[in-house]
Amino acid sequence: MSRKPLSAPAAAQPIVEAMRASQPLSRLVDRLRESNAMFATILPLLPKALAASVQPGPLDETGWSLLGANAAVAAKLRQLAPRFEERLREQGHPVAAVRIKVLPS
Repeated sequence: MSRKPLSAPAAAQPIVEAMRASQPLSRLVDRLRESNAMFATILPLLPKALAASVQPGPLDETGWSLLGANAAVAAKLRQLAPRFEERLREQGHPVAAVRIKVLPS
């Protein structure tokens, strides 16, 4: 029994290049960057103790989500949401709505 020699694997494409080459992945990366930029915009409005319990969430056509670590954090974020929306508009991040969600535990 003779075995066929293994051929050399195709050169791996770095993930960044693959993401740029794929239109759906490229859009996903753009939304991720925009979500992070929006979070940086509202971060100064968050009390320091609260900021550690908040993460930027998904951005889509219907709005942007902020993710709170628990229900108490989410409740405070809901109180601050109008200020977030105002700051985002002022800084050139028009968003339909800021949604507040609780991270699953």
